[in-house]
Amino acid sequence: MKKIVARNLLLLSLIFLFFFSAPAQRRERLIDIWNPAHYDVSLTFNDSLSELTSVTTEINVSVREYDVSVIDFDFGAMPVKSVTVDGRTAKFNQHDDKLDVYLDPPTQGKRLTRIVSVTYSGKPKDGLILTNDKDGLPSAVGDNWPDRVHHWIPCFDHPSAKATVRFRITAPARNEAVANGILESKKDNPDGTRTWVYFEPKRISPYNMVVAVGQFATAELKAGSSIPISYYVTHSDRQFAEQGFSPAGPSVNLFSKMVARYPYGKLALIVGATRFGGMENADTIVFAPNLFQDFATKKQRGVRFNIPSGVEGVVAHEIAHQWFGDSVTEATWADLWLSEGFATYFAGLFLQKYEGEAAFRAYMKDNAAEYFAYEKIARTPIHDTETEDLFALLNKNNYEKGSWVLHELRGMLGDKVFFAALKNYYNQHKGSTATSEDLRAAFEKASGKNLREFFDRWIYQSGHPVYKIFWTQVDAKTIELTLEQKQPDAAFLLPVTVEIITARGKRRVQITPTGKTSSLKLRSAKPVGITIDPDAFILKEVISN
Repeated sequence: MKKIVARNLLLLSLIFLFFFSAPAQRRERLIDIWNPAHYDVSLTFNDSLSELTSVTTEINVSVREYDVSVIDFDFGAMPVKSVTVDGRTAKFNQHDDKLDVYLDPPTQGKRLTRIVSVTYSGKPKDGLILTNDKDGLPSAVGDNWPDRVHHWIPCFDHPSAKATVRFRITAPARNEAVANGILESKKDNPDGTRTWVYFEPKRISPYNMVVAVGQFATAELKAGSSIPISYYVTHSDRQFAEQGFSPAGPSVNLFSKMVARYPYGKLALIVGATRFGGMENADTIVFAPNLFQDFATKKQRGVRFNIPSGVEGVVAHEIAHQWFGDSVTEATWADLWLSEGFATYFAGLFLQKYEGEAAFRAYMKDNAAEYFAYEKIARTPIHDTETEDLFALLNKNNYEKGSWVLHELRGMLGDKVFFAALKNYYNQHKGSTATSEDLRAAFEKASGKNLREFFDRWIYQSGHPVYKIFWTQVDAKTIELTLEQKQPDAAFLLPVTVEIITARGKRRVQITPTGKTSSLKLRSAKPVGITIDPDAFILKEVISN
């Protein structure tokens, strides 16, 4: 009896410790019972673009389990008028940003497709922004990241729930309208409205589904590209659009060579309502209304395109997302760096190609400084499974540190292996989702190296190395280099290149740490200088002697 009581008390203690001291895991809604295969969204706007007078969204739903009686869509507060399932009126319950649609009879087989049609109207609380543009004219622009599309489209609002989409947009004919995909048709209606139909045949995430309607100035860019690139801007911005978007064609061409063919059929560049500097909706990017505000100033400009450096960077960044984030999408929010870290680094690669090595190094140095400042406030891993506020994931870990992790892999493995790995990773997961472990597998296959420790330390743990190096004389011809790591947490075992400067010239050696202190003996004249990581491939701080 006493042993049993003691054992039960121990068990209760362990349970208490687990629930009250273990870090809380973020709950994500992942695909299990059902998933959307296709959306058909018909939107009709009123004359002032201030309201949706009628919306019908038809969703092809693939049901994965036996005996499913309800499809629980994410949906906002716009009043639902009616719901049908396979053409028959269905019961539904709208509550707490959910729309429960009841199936009668319940599904009786695996992978059974049901067609759910929802009719509603009103003004979305979020996601589709109905407001005046910077010229004071009415506009409607989708702005959905991370999970705000459900305010205007009933959906499975998670990036892994990718589907094809067709938009039918009816609005006053004085407007222009654009959406994901290729324009299938454009028709003038007797009541002075016009209907545009766009179809995106590639599966995209809900937050990538977008429409934009307004009195845009629009044209196709003259710069050569493998796909048609057009812009939609306010009339006051028209004078800047051709030059401002001039990096777009070269970005598409460069990234197509580096990774793979551009994944979509067109690229539309919009200046409109978004809370971000740019939002990478698949083939239909929205940039902030102030994108061109510095064109009249003397702010630093790139040499190649003669536009403000910030504009050049954000255009390349959002276009890089078309491959990484849009085509290959993060499987969970913890894998967000596979989107943002990639786009940040590829914007740097664009600068390296068109603005030169010095501009690239300065860009990466700025990224490092941004991350170091952030780490003093929040010491968390890139692969963050705990942060509940998804907007808080738009941080220096997922952007700047993520870009440096890629740069370190490039430095460690060399350009040939690095880009081969990225191509394999992309081709294996294009049109789908990927995890950090999928990326590790691609790099291991391309390099033949075991990168588990690298990913564990850089992705799943926090921090960065803080190096200190010194040398001692062993004998007349031999010195010993000692590399110490001064950061408070575990050692980083990434190989470190050291450049030794002597009266006879420069020499490079490599130290592969096995712990926080590592030494290397070598024949050398007396050093007059030592540089850690001379090619700047490691995200690090260095303490001088």
